[in-house]
Amino acid sequence: MPSSNFVDYVKLHLRSGKGGAGSAHLLRTRANARGGPDGGDGGRGGHIIIQGNAQLWTLLHLKYTKHIKAGDGVSGSSNKKSGAFGRDVFIQVPLGTVVIDPETGQQEAEITRDGETAIILPGGRGGLGNDHFKSATFRTPRFAQPGEPASEAWKVLELKILADIGLVGQPNAGKSTLLSVVSAAKPEIADYPFTTLRPNLGIVAYRDDLSFVMADIPGIIEGAAEGKGLGLRFLRHIERNSALLFMVPCTSKSVITEYKTLLKELKKYNPELLDKKRVLAVSKCDLLDEEAMKRLKKRRLPELPVIFISSHTGMGIDKLKDELWAALHT
Repeated sequence: MPSSNFVDYVKLHLRSGKGGAGSAHLLRTRANARGGPDGGDGGRGGHIIIQGNAQLWTLLHLKYTKHIKAGDGVSGSSNKKSGAFGRDVFIQVPLGTVVIDPETGQQEAEITRDGETAIILPGGRGGLGNDHFKSATFRTPRFAQPGEPASEAWKVLELKILADIGLVGQPNAGKSTLLSVVSAAKPEIADYPFTTLRPNLGIVAYRDDLSFVMADIPGIIEGAAEGKGLGLRFLRHIERNSALLFMVPCTSKSVITEYKTLLKELKKYNPELLDKKRVLAVSKCDLLDEEAMKRLKKRRLPELPVIFISSHTGMGIDKLKDELWAALHT
């Protein structure tokens, strides 16, 4: 699927429905020409609601939908009849979608389960009919409440991909190649930086018919937390991953320096990311001969599980799966 079809950010202008007015009707019949109040209540205005849909994986269907409007409530009528509620609008979103107020930056709702709903802009309440205002001393109120006005607001919808393992590495570290080897995913692969311009998901088969979901996140460079490279656009996807697989190629000048650079960018973006379980894969080890591999293993490496792998030869792939499974279940 072309990268342009992956949309993880939309800004929408929403308008809920206004509440219907209460009725100020007075009962008038042949048998009772001076009847009391019998005005019904107005109906509630329609809500704007987001709903999780497991069949969606992108916000593409909302890309060109800038304005969404719910229905207005209907006014009350005689004989204490309440007006109908306004039409609610359900916005279908993929799992992992969050709603953000663009003015404050505050997160207002998140959807993580299929069918889960959240009202992001409530409709106005309907007004009370005059029947509610009668009393022993005030028997013929000739007024009723108006309905509450509609609400209007801009809301940002962001998708944060839900996956068990998130791949973290600089551009051209071999993340897409690994995903293509351990799953049926077919990400674009080429020998130049920023081949991956959108997250890719793959289901990794494990032992005894078990599996876990791995996400290939576009490469992170130094300064990504300030927006350099693809920057903040994709760092948010890592927030939802249960564990992180850092990938550094064996050709790096310093494995530990590159790992610390990646770690620093995650910390600047969100310090809570450092609480996740981490595994380090030193990739492209098929490029090294036996002596070079021995020298690499003698270097000072980060204090976490380190696996030496080659996606082309299969070296260390099974061991890597074992470490990732352990990170998810210990």
